[in-house]
Amino acid sequence: MKVAPAFLAQCREIVGDEYVLTTTTAMAPFLTDWRGRFTGRALAVLRPASVEQVAKVVRACALWQVALVPQGGNTGLVLGSVPDASGAAIVLSLARLNCIRAIDPLNRTMTVDAGCILQQIQEAAAAAGCLFPLSLAAEGSCTIGGNLSTNAGGTAVLRYGNTRELCLGLEVVTPQGEVWSNLRGLRKDNTGYDLRDLFIGAEGTLGIITGAVLKLYPQPKACVTALAALGSPRQALQLLTLMQDYCGPSLTGFELMSQFCLQLVADHFPQLPKPFSGPYPQYVLLELSSSESEGHAIGLLEKSIGAALDAAIIDDAVIATSLAQSQGLWRLREHIPLAQAKAGKNVKHDISLPISNIADFIAATDPLVRQAFPDCKLVCFGHLGDGNLHYNVAPPDGVSDETFLANQDALNRIVHDSVDRFGGSISAEHGIGALKRAELARYKSELELNLMRTIKKALDPLGIMNPGKIL
Repeated sequence: MKVAPAFLAQCREIVGDEYVLTTTTAMAPFLTDWRGRFTGRALAVLRPASVEQVAKVVRACALWQVALVPQGGNTGLVLGSVPDASGAAIVLSLARLNCIRAIDPLNRTMTVDAGCILQQIQEAAAAAGCLFPLSLAAEGSCTIGGNLSTNAGGTAVLRYGNTRELCLGLEVVTPQGEVWSNLRGLRKDNTGYDLRDLFIGAEGTLGIITGAVLKLYPQPKACVTALAALGSPRQALQLLTLMQDYCGPSLTGFELMSQFCLQLVADHFPQLPKPFSGPYPQYVLLELSSSESEGHAIGLLEKSIGAALDAAIIDDAVIATSLAQSQGLWRLREHIPLAQAKAGKNVKHDISLPISNIADFIAATDPLVRQAFPDCKLVCFGHLGDGNLHYNVAPPDGVSDETFLANQDALNRIVHDSVDRFGGSISAEHGIGALKRAELARYKSELELNLMRTIKKALDPLGIMNPGKIL
């Protein structure tokens, strides 16, 4: 049955003619993933302005059995927010749902639309004298709805947890076009199944997140940053233990970066700082947040760094003495993905492991990858404090991106099999999307997959919510 004209006419009545995009030019920004690796097709791109409009669009999709792909900032890395090549689905952009609905400093909560940019939320929290601690490289363009749908991580998970831990309640449009709202901001609500956690991390396959209540925290009195140079990932783990023993919950960030990562940044962003006169095999960027004073934070950092030097865990360290220096050190970490993009294509792996197994994983996996792909470049960095590595592999000099990427499946098999052997996960904070769907089927048990399919079928019996993603 050909439904497009009548269906689109109904959509225009709901959201307005100018917000139903159907031309190739108008739809283009919504159809290509952030890395530029895939471009899908769509029946149309819809840009509703309210929860009510979202619900009406979903009801129309259910009536006409038209699939829909929810989209926030489209900064995902696993093809979760773009349509497939069939052209049968619509893209439902939440970008116009971008209001801060309420801030309650006493309850330490903020209620927001799903289309709010993460940086907008951070700034609104700061203006209210509070902190919203979620922080990641795409914070200037990603939306909180996308963060919740992928259960995003970022650099402060060690202290504050993933996005799931930062959310107290959701507003969701179900696949039937009904609006479920649980925006009460309760920290304790033991009244049955936790529906909130069901939708967080579901990547829009069970419903569309349109609003959320987020946790706020007191603004720290001071944040201090240091970059430590050391010889191996195993020493980095020793440093993590030492810092946790000395600093406890004040330890907010703990990022591992290899020498190759920083050399890549230096090659493509020579204006950024070079903290050490010579190279070291590994580096750890760490941050402390103090609720007392800057002097307390600096004293704690100096004491713990001194203990690490005395124990020969680290070889050298630089402590930032100003906000500008701290920002400069963080830019080194934040520019690694940007430097990778400038250098060319690479095969990305967003993995997590028990923290105690990370050094063994790297020691075992590096030679396996190099044996299969001689002279390839290993770009290994990530959030060591919570066990999340970005274990990326770039082609050798002289090998084209296309030639190297033709071996992506074989490379994934080596890395993901190793992750599985060491008790890890093939996706730590980026989700599954369409890119890792086959990999999920390989590493999840049949029981787990069947339970997930049962939930999907129960909530979305027509299969219209972001089809082809996760399952």
